[in-house]
Amino acid sequence: MTRLKEDDVNEIATSMVDYDTELVRRTGSSLKGIAANAVGRELSALYNQQPQVAVIPMTCGQGIINGFVESVASIISYLGFNTVVTESRDAGGVAEAVQNGADILFMADDDRFVALNIKTGKVSDNGEATGKGYVAGLERMCKGLRDKKVLLIGAGPVGNGAALALARFGAVVSVYDINLPSSQRLTGELGKQGYAVTIETDLEEALSRHRILLDACPAGDIIKSKHIAEDTMIAAPGIPLGVQEDDVKLLSERLLHDPLQIGVATMLFDVL
Repeated sequence: MTRLKEDDVNEIATSMVDYDTELVRRTGSSLKGIAANAVGRELSALYNQQPQVAVIPMTCGQGIINGFVESVASIISYLGFNTVVTESRDAGGVAEAVQNGADILFMADDDRFVALNIKTGKVSDNGEATGKGYVAGLERMCKGLRDKKVLLIGAGPVGNGAALALARFGAVVSVYDINLPSSQRLTGELGKQGYAVTIETDLEEALSRHRILLDACPAGDIIKSKHIAEDTMIAAPGIPLGVQEDDVKLLSERLLHDPLQIGVATMLFDVL
């Protein structure tokens, strides 16, 4: 899991309404609509359920990021679900959540951020869910992805989730990763499922040929002004943002990027 910083999350809880309004303006869909699209479910079916959700602070590894659990809880609460942050941490937090009747647990350490439905055993990993969620948002922003060329940058957990989602939406997918074996593993896995993905080995050249980008890598400032045309669309779950700060304005409403919201919403709907 990408290590977030306090500055990345400290305004989430107080800005959810404005965030969702902007998301509708850019994609035509709300956060709940994008997450439902990502998991292939109808909103009515998802909201037939009223689970209790617990977010558990975890201190292992580098420890708790200030504001992280509160931000996760605020996103889930905004979506309309009963959510608590446990008073206890780590194993004690899990015990507290279960004893108090929680149905779904959210918890994160340095390596994984997961949602777990303790009734069904369903687990959703933030990497895969974030990839699926951003593709669902990109699909709405582009008014469909079928037969459109998409460059996926990054073949890690988020990129793997995104690649499968792109293929299922009918996109023509190319992937670039600085580590060629990662691209090869991704294309091999999708090939087993009947999807063809092209491997790119020159990022600069690949960027020059694509107008729809999904940036799932943790490198900053890799997408420059010369790569941004009037019809360029970018979904960027990667942190830091791969677009140079001075060039964000060139994209206007054609950039999808947030630190947690789409990933958390998709994780929740994934385990319902």
